[in-house]
Amino acid sequence: MTVKRLHKGSRMSQIVIYNRTIYLAGQVGTGSTVGEQTADMLAKVDRLLNEAGASKSNILSAMIWLSDMANFAEMNLVWDNWIDSDNPPARACGEARLATAEHLVEVVIVAAKPD
Repeated sequence: MTVKRLHKGSRMSQIVIYNRTIYLAGQVGTGSTVGEQTADMLAKVDRLLNEAGASKSNILSAMIWLSDMANFAEMNLVWDNWIDSDNPPARACGEARLATAEHLVEVVIVAAKPD
């Protein structure tokens, strides 16, 4: 099988497709609150999955990193309104120091490419 890489840079690709599995690079959003950043981040996930031929209904797993677990409830309010509740992915959420102090939330997505 061929590995397909989209939006390649010298360090990483934003989308990697192998077999029927889609891997997204970590996605962050903009905004001054974790809610704003989460909404922007998930809109990016939607666009990338669409480009790869999938949707949030095809997400297999999501790894969410918060800069502060005190923001867990605010992030979940946005997540819960966005996710396909009929097809929720496996998910984990933890606290980590993110790439910059401005980033409050990041998500790593793995999805299935539908038939």
